[in-house]
Amino acid sequence: MDYLTFNTFISIEVLIVFYYLGAVILPVGAWFVALWLLRKYQLLGDAYQKGKTATWDLLNKQQRFWLVLFGLVFFLLMELFWRLLFEFLIAYMQMRDALVQG
Repeated sequence: MDYLTFNTFISIEVLIVFYYLGAVILPVGAWFVALWLLRKYQLLGDAYQKGKTATWDLLNKQQRFWLVLFGLVFFLLMELFWRLLFEFLIAYMQMRDALVQG
């Protein structure tokens, strides 16, 4: 009953489990969203170019480099944000526990 009335919070161990689940699921989900967007907009590009040339083949080496670099930076920032979110939640729970015990 204490969990339902928020008198007792979930433990830090549960937050750590959710962090690792999200650290794996977020990049996979972002990958699927990126593939979906590429397929959606590739159809528009195909209609414009009247051909079936892949979008990746149309990019020169410098554009490919920047696209891969952008994807990598986005991935790292996404993971960093996820980590900071859970560090904040864990710190909050530790502060609350210290105040309740004090």
